[in-house]
Amino acid sequence: MKFGFIGSYGSPAQQVRLAQECEAHGWDGFFTWDGVSLGDDSFGAHPTWDPFGLLAAVAAVTERITLGAMVFALPRRRPWELAQQVLTVDHLSGGRLVLPVGTGASLDRAFTSVAGQPATLRDRARAMDEVLAWLERSWSGESFEHDGEWAGTGPFRFPVPPVHGRVPVWPVAVWDAEHPPRRSLDRALRWDGMVPQVRGGDSPEDAEPGPDQVRDLVAWIGEHQEAAGPYDVVMQGRFDADRAVAQQQARAAAEAGATWWVESWWDPTTTTPESLLERARQGPPAL
Repeated sequence: MKFGFIGSYGSPAQQVRLAQECEAHGWDGFFTWDGVSLGDDSFGAHPTWDPFGLLAAVAAVTERITLGAMVFALPRRRPWELAQQVLTVDHLSGGRLVLPVGTGASLDRAFTSVAGQPATLRDRARAMDEVLAWLERSWSGESFEHDGEWAGTGPFRFPVPPVHGRVPVWPVAVWDAEHPPRRSLDRALRWDGMVPQVRGGDSPEDAEPGPDQVRDLVAWIGEHQEAAGPYDVVMQGRFDADRAVAQQQARAAAEAGATWWVESWWDPTTTTPESLLERARQGPPAL
């Protein structure tokens, strides 16, 4: 299991420094996030930054860690611009970019304040599928056209593919052991991994699956995955300040089948750029 860290708060310069400290202290990945003008609550009072701009800066000053965002909101992105951004950061980092992707937050004003954007969850899911299909075709190196529900384009060609031929895609998928949401899960199974969330809850923390849920999900994936090869299951959480307890948390996640633990601190009343830096410098617990 690998260990990632989210730069949930801080200026661009603070996040770049945080990523450098993550690499220096044994973390395997650094993730930013993707939002535009997030409402008027306490979280929305914080500034938002362009994730690809941040990741490009981080790519230039790191050598080893995986880079991404938790998560890229694809339905509001123009696929041709996204393809160019992905390709740029992928090559700048030497092939270290991954793409956790989702339908976007409902309070994001890039959806609610812009005419013509997909509004409902169902519409955003269809738009995400279309953007992903466009993006994958852009990696072929061949000229292609697209006639879709949300975007119609004439010929495009990106002559240089990603460093490793493609960039791993990890869609968000909803998990419910009693009634597995097949549309969400089947979408994720078509790609390279998934970021599971459980139904319900009023905060990102409420949506995080525990080890038992991850174990059930991994078993389900083993029964339903058709393609051979590695598949990532990304678990989000927060390590306890007690290192012995944190080690137990890490072992439980790894034994459940998670391939990534991503350290995720979102509470705006307790999380600061300074507290994130302090936690990153502690490094991940040993397995």
